[in-house]
Amino acid sequence: QLPADLTKMHLTDNPHPQVTHVPSSQSGCSIASDSGSSSLSDIYQATESEMGDVDLTGLPEAPVDSEDEEEEEDEDIDRTSDPLLGRDVVRECLEKEPADKTDDDIEQLLEFMHQLPAFANMTMSVRRELCSVMIFEVVEQAGAIILEDGQELDSWYVILNGTVEISYPDGKSESLCMGNSFGITPSLDKQYMNGVVRTKVDDCQFVCIAQQDYWRILNHVEKNTHKVEEEGEIVMVKEHRELDRSGTRKGHIVIKATPERLIMHLIEEHSIVDPTYIEDFLLTYRTFLTSPLEVGNKLLEWFTVDSLRDKVTRVVLLWVNNHFNDFEGDPAMTRFLEEFEKNLEDTKMKGHLRLLNIACAAKAKWRQITLQKPSRDSPLFFSLLGGSDKGFGIFVETVEIGSKAAEAGLKRGDQV
Repeated sequence: QLPADLTKMHLTDNPHPQVTHVPSSQSGCSIASDSGSSSLSDIYQATESEMGDVDLTGLPEAPVDSEDEEEEEDEDIDRTSDPLLGRDVVRECLEKEPADKTDDDIEQLLEFMHQLPAFANMTMSVRRELCSVMIFEVVEQAGAIILEDGQELDSWYVILNGTVEISYPDGKSESLCMGNSFGITPSLDKQYMNGVVRTKVDDCQFVCIAQQDYWRILNHVEKNTHKVEEEGEIVMVKEHRELDRSGTRKGHIVIKATPERLIMHLIEEHSIVDPTYIEDFLLTYRTFLTSPLEVGNKLLEWFTVDSLRDKVTRVVLLWVNNHFNDFEGDPAMTRFLEEFEKNLEDTKMKGHLRLLNIACAAKAKWRQITLQKPSRDSPLFFSLLGGSDKGFGIFVETVEIGSKAAEAGLKRGDQV
């Protein structure tokens, strides 16, 4: 079992985010897939080496409301519209003896089991091994006693269907439903049931894992994990994984860490088995951080370090390209982007600056703003730059903070 102080860490078990459909927001956020992010990295490298014109066609676009994706989504819905079909496949896999389960069977079980609370805080390798040894049991009648008070325990049980009640000797009772577990803890010591476990409904289904297997698998996780400690406290846990049987694609993937350590890992070297860490972080950081500025301020701080500058720039470029709504809808994040742009100018990183401008322009959208003036001579509270005499379009150069123009939504960089 993982130490108690890991409860404040956050599970990031899936290293490959899928293209996610999100509700249309005011700023029209788009989320790019892994392939889009990779091509952005390619452009990033090409732009740094070449100061000439940049080919805009290379910039990845992954609008979530495209017709093709809607058609694919409809097909996915049709395929998965019958949940009973999926459960039948899982049951067929469960009813096989452990020795008869194929790799495909275990993958089917793994996909189903990882949704259950009992398996939530386990690593992928532990879940997979548990799926390979679990036994399926069904208790057809309600009121049947599964475990007596004081009975010696020999298995760990997870409920797949139905409800059980545990009646304790002190008169208290507890109901457990789908996804909950009961039985032994991962130890080879003799353990005895405290209370009576009985079914509350008909057709209760369980998976059972023998004590020996449960202890062996959960203790084996210690050999597969690497813990990072700072000042005596565990701040990150990595799991060793192999993506193929040849052994060429193997390494450690981050599965848990404190929020501060997750941010720091953005600029660290990433394993070959965890190539999309930055994309994963940018997709999920709002679940464990209160403000995106926590990330932005650290990136500005790291930008001052020469050896980290390229890595910081890549993070920001991916952020702008994949989640432009984080900046467009937040004045504080817009100011962060302006400060980062100024830093690129000051350090003469012209290629990176050009790519940042391309990404912002590609993700921007049309909008209409109405400004009302009390009289013709009243100030506008913003200034413009450009025009035909300058050879480029008309852009908003400055907007007075707190003015009517700012309240209406006019922003520096807007093209009229």
